[in-house]
Amino acid sequence: MAGEANHSNQLEQFMLLAKKAKGPALIALINQLLEAPGVYVFGEFLELPCIQELLKGPNEGYTQLLKMFAYGTYHDYKVFKDTLPPLTETQKNKLRHLTIVNLAANMQVIPYAWLLRDLEVGSVRQLEDLVIEAVYANVIRCKLDQSQLQLEVDACLGRDVRSEGMGCIASVLAQWCRDCESVSASVEQEVGRVGQSRGSHLRALQQIEAEVANISRMISARDISERYQEMDPLGVGEQEGEGSVAGAESRQTPLKMVSELKTFTNQRH
Repeated sequence: MAGEANHSNQLEQFMLLAKKAKGPALIALINQLLEAPGVYVFGEFLELPCIQELLKGPNEGYTQLLKMFAYGTYHDYKVFKDTLPPLTETQKNKLRHLTIVNLAANMQVIPYAWLLRDLEVGSVRQLEDLVIEAVYANVIRCKLDQSQLQLEVDACLGRDVRSEGMGCIASVLAQWCRDCESVSASVEQEVGRVGQSRGSHLRALQQIEAEVANISRMISARDISERYQEMDPLGVGEQEGEGSVAGAESRQTPLKMVSELKTFTNQRH
């Protein structure tokens, strides 16, 4: 989502402060981070050496609490709350927002009943207020279907991923790449078949055009022949004497022209 860049920028500010903080100042900074309205990713903050050092002392619970916000849900916190630092109301609502994101990443339509159970809120009105807060925080895009009592998800923020979950992600991406290659190969085959079919159609079209042209020439030659025959159906005249031979040759000239035209037409075929 578009808000991920803003979340990362705000996290960087806390990371810079954490590198210089120690003891109570670092604990106070962690509480501020967990309440900050624009921060919903914590993986990079968890990797800081000063945060990892907390695991060796009495403030270990704050590192575990950060892990809960990075990977867990509100229900997970309730299960382990006796071993974790207490949360303010603002921190509880942020963890509830992250719980909504967790559900939205796996379901496109979330029943109100599931949300009421996982967020542990007492009324539909309180639930809808939490969802609206999450929308304004730009961690989820969704629609509240109050008639069907369900949440319709369009998109949601990507949460942090545990290191042990990277293998699963790599496997999914590898399978996606194989599927893309298979689709690409199928498309190339289809393109080849379309190219062959197009070539056959073009050749057939050229053959038809050539036959049409031949027929047109034959029809033109026949029309010329019929016209000359109508002008001199017998091919001879009524004149006699010395001029009769010359006259016959003159009258036979059109027929000779038709014969030559037919011969020319046949040669072209």
